[in-house]
Amino acid sequence: MTCSLLSALAARAADCTQPPAPGVDWQRCFLDGRDLAGDDLARAHLIDTSFERALLDRVNLTDANAFRARFTKARMQGARLDGGNFAEADFTEANLAGASLRGADLRRTHFFKAILKNADLSGARTQGADLLNADLSGATWTDGKRVCAPGSVGECY
Repeated sequence: MTCSLLSALAARAADCTQPPAPGVDWQRCFLDGRDLAGDDLARAHLIDTSFERALLDRVNLTDANAFRARFTKARMQGARLDGGNFAEADFTEANLAGASLRGADLRRTHFFKAILKNADLSGARTQGADLLNADLSGATWTDGKRVCAPGSVGECY
């Protein structure tokens, strides 16, 4: 690589030490285990960021770009992900009980064994999403009308 290309890449690198704030750039950061409960991360840049086992209850991720981000085993009860880009993200075993995902891009997202009880998926795009063993009890489905029956696992009954 040339020096100018290396300089350009370095200039675009995210500062993973920035405090939580709307629009923060945490692309490709490792924030595993962090306590960000209740923080406002609206419009944040979180592409390829890792939040494994993080505490994200009530976090505001409205309009965030979290393409391919990892939320494995994160606790996200009551979180707001409305309008965000979470395509190809990984929510394996995450707890999203009561979360709002209205209008979110969830295409090809992994929700294997995730808890989505009472979550709101109204208007979300879920094409290719992996919902295997995901608990959808009481969730409002993507059409905004159907509420999943108690015991809905892997699909909305």
